[in-house]
Amino acid sequence: MRRIDNPNDFWAGLLFMSIGTAALVLSRSYAMGEAIRMGPGYFPRALGVLLLVFGAVLSLRAIRSTKEPFSVWHLRPLLIVLLSLAIFCLALKWLGLIASGIVLVFIASLASTEFRWKEALISGAIQGAFAVVLFVYGLKIPLTVWPIFIGGGQ
Repeated sequence: MRRIDNPNDFWAGLLFMSIGTAALVLSRSYAMGEAIRMGPGYFPRALGVLLLVFGAVLSLRAIRSTKEPFSVWHLRPLLIVLLSLAIFCLALKWLGLIASGIVLVFIASLASTEFRWKEALISGAIQGAFAVVLFVYGLKIPLTVWPIFIGGGQ
């Protein structure tokens, strides 16, 4: 029998596979439908298959892995990224999608030891512009694009 080099990944993969199997079993009585006209069972089955595949890949990689498992959790970067998401959610209504996106990327970039403020601002601006194109114009989601004090709206 092979040695499991990374037990955390192995057990996480088994957990994903068990949830995927449960999704497939529980959704078997729902109508599948087609890609154009999805039935109530389409998404749970697709999600179940994806979880099975990802879980299998993760578990197999844990068996074949030769790296040392991560033993130290760095909480500072995790907390900074979560804080940036919270600030984005709170600021979206008043600052708009573009400015909130810039703030999100800027604060999340502070989690890295290689932080550069110019790169963070440029990346935030690109992400904000992409979000406007995708969500406001592409998906027609009514989001505030500009800050309220500039004119708000779209």
